[in-house]
Amino acid sequence: MVACTDDIVNQVCTTFKEAAGLSVQCVTLFDPHFGRLNLLRWRASLVNHDEERSTEMNVRTWFQYVLWACFLWGNFGLGARADMFRVYIGTYTGSGSQGIYVAEFDAETGRLSKPRLAAEAVNPSFLAIHPTGKYLYAVNETADFEGKKSGALTAFAIDQESGRLKPLNQVASAGAAPCHLVVDQAGNTLLTANYTGGNVSLRAIESDGRLGKQTDFHQHEGTSDNLSRQEAPHAHSINLDAQNEFAFVADLGTDEVVVYRFDADKQKLSRAGAAAVEPGSGPRHFSFHPSGKTAYVINELKSTVNAFQYDPERGQLKKIQTISTLPSDFDGTSYTAEVVVHPSGKFVYGSNRGHDSVACYTVDADTGLLTLVEVEPTGGKTPRNFAIDPTGKYLFAENQGSDSIVLFEIDLATGKLQPTGQQVAVPTPVCVKFLPLD
Repeated sequence: MVACTDDIVNQVCTTFKEAAGLSVQCVTLFDPHFGRLNLLRWRASLVNHDEERSTEMNVRTWFQYVLWACFLWGNFGLGARADMFRVYIGTYTGSGSQGIYVAEFDAETGRLSKPRLAAEAVNPSFLAIHPTGKYLYAVNETADFEGKKSGALTAFAIDQESGRLKPLNQVASAGAAPCHLVVDQAGNTLLTANYTGGNVSLRAIESDGRLGKQTDFHQHEGTSDNLSRQEAPHAHSINLDAQNEFAFVADLGTDEVVVYRFDADKQKLSRAGAAAVEPGSGPRHFSFHPSGKTAYVINELKSTVNAFQYDPERGQLKKIQTISTLPSDFDGTSYTAEVVVHPSGKFVYGSNRGHDSVACYTVDADTGLLTLVEVEPTGGKTPRNFAIDPTGKYLFAENQGSDSIVLFEIDLATGKLQPTGQQVAVPTPVCVKFLPLD
């Protein structure tokens, strides 16, 4: 499959106009997961003898025509491939890492190039890419910034040719140990979860990609059963729903997923409620199903995943399942880290640090409930994070404790993981983000 670039679209428009009297208008958008999309607005008219009649072609049939045309012209060298990606890797520094690394990934062959330094940074442990693909944002997971009890946030401009990152500016995160961040769909607001600070903060994004003023701040309160880990609130992740209307903060310290209504125009949050998990669980990360009807939370301290039904009108989560991430015969020490829903919506994956594995579940299409399929070793130590490439064919396991990223091929029928035999060296990798290459 190849991307529909301007050249391809022009060829498609010309060919189908000549063949069937099509009037076609091209509209270009950028999707943060799949890159630039060329959407075709069209009307078809068929001429039969002296009579002219208009008909609206079946959308599915037209889409198939466009994909086929893109494939044909792409193979003749007129378009960029849709399966080439730039891969940005966040790390912890101080033990060999210098900051953020970048590599190229070919999803057709499954080959990942040798990572190289994209920018120096201190503890850039989580990354987010702007919807335009022009900017990248990183947390600096520290406890002190300019003499205050705060970490930092750094904005970078992405060099489209080399992939290198140019620092734009750096600001306070408004809490110690920022560990997760997300850019809203409009590209105007950066939302951050501060782990040690136990709070969330919002900052404006300027037109040139720089981080502007802080627009909101919310301090969490509370504790839970695990006195050594839940002595205070610990906001561990922040996510937005597909409608850009609600934000979800998994708080490991209070055993809640706190729900906020997000006002994108005012760049403000207002608390809308919270979904509780079992005491002592420690919710860490959160992932929506592509249907928008269910969501999944992985719990660090009890090595479980919770499935929730989601009401998008009210932003409400209703817990429907708790399931383990570990084999039934495992009795060692382990903590979960990341949870990801496959782009197809058929599978959910969660990582285990200690057991050093990724659990794979199938998703019931009607209920959203999970069934454990397998628990696959990651080929390294401490898989703090993992990611699935945008094509859905490969899983990248980031082994923080063994300085490696190990690639697995995903069986698209069963969800099972098969090691590809490819492993690349990266110092303390803990986050991977994909950017489509034009």
